[in-house]
Amino acid sequence: MNHSQSSTKDRILQLLKKEVSLTVNELTDHLDITHMAVRKHLIGLEKDGLIKTKEVKQPMGRPLQTYSLSDKAEEYFPKNYEGISLEFLHDIKEIHGEEVVQQLFKKREARLIDEYSQRVQRKDSATEKLQEIVSIQNEKGYMADLAKIDDDTYEITEYNCPILSVAKDFKIACKCETDMFKQVLGIEQINRTCCRTEGDNHCKFLLKFG
Repeated sequence: MNHSQSSTKDRILQLLKKEVSLTVNELTDHLDITHMAVRKHLIGLEKDGLIKTKEVKQPMGRPLQTYSLSDKAEEYFPKNYEGISLEFLHDIKEIHGEEVVQQLFKKREARLIDEYSQRVQRKDSATEKLQEIVSIQNEKGYMADLAKIDDDTYEITEYNCPILSVAKDFKIACKCETDMFKQVLGIEQINRTCCRTEGDNHCKFLLKFG
C-alpha cells in the first residue's frame, strides 16, 4: 500500500472513530475525493475486517448504506496501559481483594495529578489549562477535543480510550480520571456525561468554572 492510500485509510478510520457512522457521500465530502475512490478504500477496509456496514431505512427511496468501525478496528487506535495489566489486576483482586485494587488506582491517580499539575499550573486562563490537559490526553492516545460552551462552561470529548479493556472491568479507572481532573483544575463541577464503559460512543466531560 502506497503512502497516499495509507493516509486515506487512516483518515477514514479517524473520521469513523469521531463520527461513529458515515455514508459514502459524507465521507466524500470530508475527504474531498471521488465516490469511486472512497468505495475502493471502503472495500479494502471491509476486507481487512476494520469496518462494518448497515442499512438505514429512509422515509422515501432506497435505504442508506452507512459505515462504522468494527470491534477489530479498536486494535488500530492507540493503547496506553501505563503498566496496567488486566490479568495482573484480576490476580491481585483474587488474592488480596477489591480494596487493594482500588488503592492501586488511587496511587496511579495521585501520580497522574502530580504529572498533569506540573504542566497545567504554568497556564493562566481556564482555556489554556484545559488546552494543556487535552494536549496531555492526546499524547496518551485519547484523541481528545475541547469545546467552549459559554463563558464558564467547557466540554472535553475523548474519542478513544487507551485503557478501555481495563476500564470495562474496573470502573474505578473512570472515577479516578474524573477526580484527577478536579484536583488538577481545582474545580468540583466536572461531570462525565458519556462513558465508553457504559456503551456510549465517546467519553465526554462537562466542566464548569466559577
